[in-house]
Formats: sequence, structure tokens, C-alpha cells
Amino acid sequence: MIERALLPTILERLRQTPAVALFGPRQVGKTTLAKQVQKRLNAVFFDLEDPRQLPAFDDPFALFKANPGRLIIIDEAQRRPELFPVLRVAIDEDRQPGRFLILGSAAPGRSRQSAESLAGRLSNLTLPPLSWPEIAVTVPLPELWLRGGFPRALLAPDMEASLTWRRDYLSCFFERDLRQLGFDLNPERMRRLFTMLAHLHGQPWNAAQLGRSLDVGIHTANRYLEALEHTYLVRRVQPYFTNLGKRLRKTPKVYLAEVGLLHAVLGISSHADLLLNPVAGFSWEGFVLQQMAAALPTAWEIAFWRTAGGAEIDFLLLQAGQPRIAIEAKLNTTAPRPRRGFHESCADLQVPNRWVVYPGDAVLPLAHDCELLPLPVLITRLQQLSVI
Repeated sequence: MIERALLPTILERLRQTPAVALFGPRQVGKTTLAKQVQKRLNAVFFDLEDPRQLPAFDDPFALFKANPGRLIIIDEAQRRPELFPVLRVAIDEDRQPGRFLILGSAAPGRSRQSAESLAGRLSNLTLPPLSWPEIAVTVPLPELWLRGGFPRALLAPDMEASLTWRRDYLSCFFERDLRQLGFDLNPERMRRLFTMLAHLHGQPWNAAQLGRSLDVGIHTANRYLEALEHTYLVRRVQPYFTNLGKRLRKTPKVYLAEVGLLHAVLGISSHADLLLNPVAGFSWEGFVLQQMAAALPTAWEIAFWRTAGGAEIDFLLLQAGQPRIAIEAKLNTTAPRPRRGFHESCADLQVPNRWVVYPGDAVLPLAHDCELLPLPVLITRLQQLSVI
């Protein structure tokens, strides 16, 4: 069993706060991780998708009273939104650390009731798909890029089984999970939007254009995108703004949050197919984003920079709102050099660290104070930011 990198953080937060909420997409490993916590802390575990356990929550206060001093783990808590005000009262009455671990598959704050009930009373954490540091000793990096980080897809016995699992995952998500998570949206339109976004992976969001393709208005198209974002299937990267006298692109870039699902939608079943696909460069860019998001300390933010004239930085890493690291993702392994607009933008923004990330093995200097970095080296550097 792979021990997730987030486990020590969860245990530490439970030593400090009454409640911890662990969110993430379906099938990412939240329950498995919570079972590891259960063994270490002698906790009691309840799954709100198990009808046999639902009667225990007919009187939640009695349930809490029957387990004094024990961590109570509640899986898929969003299935019972009326439980959140109860948890607020229970936490306010007894604020000793380590009382509740709450798991959910929709982002915190999607439900106004849950957000308002538990505001300031719990610590939120997000479990991403498996990242490179977690599986580096067992899975090659190209395999992680191709299959993605959902455990059952990554560790499937062969590519056919992995691809079948990912396709089944998406079918189940649109046909059943969306509604169970509280999103009363047209499942077929949601699937079509997800397919369109796969072909536009890493490109600016255009609600008007996609709305016309779906035969819906701009407001509805934005609601559909928000639902995919709240269920961790889509990631928006916002543009960075500063007053340099330049006209800037102001719309976010949109990526499928998990490259394995991107490849499943596009029918990519081998590394050779991936490299020949027109989306290959954007797929690598999204994979770099996915690994960065898992490695970055929480105080950092990810943005991008693009002027109306076309000068661009794929990713800007911000500390306290200031650009500290500029990153260009390059799939080319023979001459992976950034474009002139990258250098000009870095100079305009006075970014001190300028890195080009590629699927090679060597760390090499480039012109204009840039460095060429393999992805594992980038991840190591980002993990070290918290101690610099």
C-alpha cells in the first residue's frame, strides 16, 4: 500500500484542531487514507454512502457522546448537509483536538450551509491524485504522465485495464456522481463540455463560444465549469495582473485537472500515441501544473501571464502576491528553449527564478539567467520552498 504524503499533515492537524476536512475527487484515495488514520488513532469510521450506517446519524449527538475521546471519521459527509450545523454545535461545546475527520468529494464552500456552519472551526486539506514523489520508486514518470494519478488507473495491471477504468470513472461521474454530490445539471451537456475542454486543454476559457456549442447561455456555461471545478475535474489558472502599461489577457486558462482523464477522453492509449497527438504539448503543460500544485507549499499561488501582443509565461509562482518563479513547460527534449516573449516578460516582471521544465534528465543553464530542469528536480525545489 502506498503511504500518501499528506498523512503526516493530517495527523499533525488532528493534534492541533478539533476537526479536519479532507476533500478531493472521487476514487482518489481519501477513504484508504482515512483508514490509515483510523488504525493509527483508534478512530471510529462511518461511511454515509453505506445505508447500513445511516441510522447511526438519526441522533448524531448520541453517537458523539457514545464515542468520548475518540476521533470520529465521517466519509462522504456532503450526503448529509444537515449534519454540518450539528457538527458546529458539537465542536463549540468541546474544542479538544482530534474530534472529527470529515471526508468529501466536493470542494468546501460549494454548500453555503456547510461553509457557514463550520467556518473557522476546521482545517481544510485537499488530497490530489498520486504525485511523482509518492510513486517514484514503483512507477516510471512517463507512465504517471500517461495514466494519471488515480490509484486504480495508475496501478492497473495493463494499459487496457487502466483506460477502461478511467472511461468507466467518467461515465459514472456524469451519470450518477454529479447528482449525488448535489449538482442538478444536465449530465449529457456536462459530458460534452468536459470533452470540449479536453480538446481545449490549457487554453483560455471562452464561455460565450462554449455556451453556443452547448446551446446554453454564458451564465449556464460558467455554472457548468464551476461544477467541474468544485468536483476537482477541472482547474482554472488565473492571470496575474500588474500595472506595466501593457494590455493583458484577463480570462483564465482551463485545464482538465487530471491528465489521465484527459488522455482517456482523447483515446490516447500509449506513450507513442500521446507524443503524436496535437494536444501533447498542452498535456505536458497540464502534467507539470498537476505536479506543481501537489508540491507547492500552501502559502504559494499559481498564475500565468499573457499580454495582448502574445508575450507569455506559462506559470508564475507567487509568494505574497509577488512573482518569484517563472516556469515554461517544454515537451521538446532536443532544443527546449523558451520563446522571446518569455524572456521579455520575466524582465518586465523582474522574476528572479526562471525555469524551463522538460521531460529530460539534465539540469542545464540557458540564456537570460534561465535554467533547464527535469520535472523531478522542479518538484524537489518546490518542496524546499517551505524551508527557504
